[in-house]
Amino acid sequence: MIDHIYTMIPLKHKGNLFQLLFLLVAVSASGQDSWMKSTGDRFQLFAKRAVQEKIYLHTDRTFYVVGETMWFKAYNVEAGTNSFLDLSKVAYLEVLDKENNAVAQTKFSMLEGKGNGSLIIPSTIASGMYKVRCYTNWMKNFDVGYFFEMPVSVVNPFVRFDPDPDSKKEVSYDVQFFPEGGQMVRNVAGKVAFRAVGTDGKGIAFSGAVINRSNDTIVRFSPSKYGIGYFMFRPEEGEEYKAVIRNANGKSFTYPLPTIAQEGYVMAVKDSAANLLSISVTGKPGSENRKNLYLVTHTRQSNVQVQKLSLEGNKAIFALDKNLLGDGISHITVLDENHRPLCERLYFKYPTNFLAVAGKVAKPEFMSREMVTLDLSANVASVPANGANLSVAIYLADSIKMPGQQDISSYLWLSSDLRGKVESPESYFDGTSKTASADMDNLMLTHGWRRFKWENVLAGNDEYPHLPEHHGHFIYAKLTDTRTGEAAAGIDTYLAAPDAPSRLYVTQSNTKGEVRFEVKDFFGPKEITLQTNLREDSTYKFELLNPFSRQFSEKTSPDFLFDKTLENELLKRTINMQTGNVFLPKPYAQGKAEMADSMAFFGKPDERYFLDDFTRFPTMEEVLREYVRGVLVRRRHKEFHFRMIDKLVPNMFYNTDPLVLLDGIPVFNIDKIMEFDPLKIKKIELMNAKYFLGTMSFTGITSFSTYQNDLAGFELDPRVLVTPYDGIQATREFYSPKYDSKTALGSRIPDFRNLLYWQPNVTLDETGKAQLQFYTSDQTGRYKVVVQGITPAGNTGSHTFTFDVGKRGL
Repeated sequence: MIDHIYTMIPLKHKGNLFQLLFLLVAVSASGQDSWMKSTGDRFQLFAKRAVQEKIYLHTDRTFYVVGETMWFKAYNVEAGTNSFLDLSKVAYLEVLDKENNAVAQTKFSMLEGKGNGSLIIPSTIASGMYKVRCYTNWMKNFDVGYFFEMPVSVVNPFVRFDPDPDSKKEVSYDVQFFPEGGQMVRNVAGKVAFRAVGTDGKGIAFSGAVINRSNDTIVRFSPSKYGIGYFMFRPEEGEEYKAVIRNANGKSFTYPLPTIAQEGYVMAVKDSAANLLSISVTGKPGSENRKNLYLVTHTRQSNVQVQKLSLEGNKAIFALDKNLLGDGISHITVLDENHRPLCERLYFKYPTNFLAVAGKVAKPEFMSREMVTLDLSANVASVPANGANLSVAIYLADSIKMPGQQDISSYLWLSSDLRGKVESPESYFDGTSKTASADMDNLMLTHGWRRFKWENVLAGNDEYPHLPEHHGHFIYAKLTDTRTGEAAAGIDTYLAAPDAPSRLYVTQSNTKGEVRFEVKDFFGPKEITLQTNLREDSTYKFELLNPFSRQFSEKTSPDFLFDKTLENELLKRTINMQTGNVFLPKPYAQGKAEMADSMAFFGKPDERYFLDDFTRFPTMEEVLREYVRGVLVRRRHKEFHFRMIDKLVPNMFYNTDPLVLLDGIPVFNIDKIMEFDPLKIKKIELMNAKYFLGTMSFTGITSFSTYQNDLAGFELDPRVLVTPYDGIQATREFYSPKYDSKTALGSRIPDFRNLLYWQPNVTLDETGKAQLQFYTSDQTGRYKVVVQGITPAGNTGSHTFTFDVGKRGL
């Protein structure tokens, strides 16, 4: 009988999810079980620390010609609830080739779980299938397989390419077998799932059989869907087995079965009633089986339940109330008294409250350069979805075949929690399919995976070296002592960039010589400087570290194919792309970051001097001595020093040099400042008090600014590392021309947009509605409207439809 049931119910949470807690409720028939309480407590602590982010990326299209712009919208949600997660303020996007070389990379801002951006497909890359992946810094702590990934096709029409490079490949298949629960045990019958895919990653049709060493057929099998299915199998003592499959052309292939264990347990999960799951665990007859087994179930690390059951003979049957499971994928694990997992599998509970999205236009066909009004609406269980956030892409559905783009619902509820590629994931949510539930269960058996290792949960030794970028982007570097080649620990370091307003970031290297600067509002390409205090340290070397992940998943992209008969379509699209790039208005072509704060990092200065308001002197010493009251210039041992007045103690000067800046960059050799031409200085600003920045403090600040904030030819110390760095990408708005006047309508400037409209942020009003307006282009044909979206509570939905554009009459 079942002795105990423990359930952890997630509490409502606010603010930072690091404060997420769980309530542990115990229902006991015979007192508390220490094993169960210990396991529950450890899982509670792990779930609190290991907050799980999940990103879905909606791109405008999945096929591009080099030189075109990819527009994208990122949804960042908490994995357990699919509700927006405002944890990371920065996300990373990469375009990778088949060898996982990055051909394009960008960083973009996230706010309240939402972010968007764009990148231009480089003109230097070859035609082929590429992988777009997106992730946050925090996600780098976990399996790289949980990064968002999707395939895109890119064609470079300026370089000859083979439209079907894989057509001459020899036929081969990847065939794998997955015993339910994780293992086959001799003399114990169990379910064995299988998956067979071709080189294109798609499931194949075949017939198969398991045969023994005498070539006797033990069981026959064939796939139900996408090369996936199962068969029942009881391996006998001392026998050996293999699987043989025959493809549609009659060719046979032989594959080994997984190792068959002499001892162990076989799991079987069945729907025993409308709201109950039967979970049986069977050991080998006659063997020494454990007396107590523990069942742990959870839905993406929440809705955790722990049950204990005593074995009767060689079998135990748990009953699990499905109402206690969350929607989507749940993990079912059986452990022994030593916390060792014995059996494990996944179970899928269909969500009931999807976001029902609808979109419509006034008529099925429009003329070129005609205004279109798109009405959007959405509801959840017939209740208007107030506050739902949507993204909309409208593009020409031409004859060129695009890779399929997965919708937000099937990704967040299904693919994101499974290993490997899921073929046509949307089909598993087809309410009209009679086999959808059985097909989904087969998928759970063949794609089983969990986000954590049980040994880490139970030992409490999980480490998270990659912190979430909750306030701004992290810039990483490594500091080395050039005398020894060893990591330099405990050294003060400074990062700055010649910019307006000036921004300085400081930190101290850790025991590994690593430094991490948190930079806020760090937009666009910049030239940054890294240095130590050169008055004290002169033997250290910086190495700037790559913020992008160097770990890659095992997911492969489908083969690149291009229909030769569509060369004219490709030529037309290439010409249209080039025409569009020539005639794009400047506001579209040049995105610009707007600084929310125009002040320098130290705020409002105590004193400010615009030198053009005064008599200009030929030397910096004269300038400072004549009218900069807050700085006392001293010369000692043939070196200049600054002494600043302490405004808190009138007529008193600090006895050490202040922090001296030129266009925001620290200058530790004051002689260099004194040698600099004062006619190149626009202003001098002073902070006449002790100033604290991070873990450092300074006896005041003396800041010099040039007219263009570009150092005006000032030579930095050669020990300063000066390097280009791409910050967070600047915001760019998609350009959609308006033809709302006779002049605009009759303009001879060509408009051949393939992407007619892109809007990454649409928020529905209190009635669950929104309205968008745009104009058609000169490009005729059928256009596809794709809408993706999610509510603040995590209800997901999507919608697609088409309309036509014809030529305008004379």
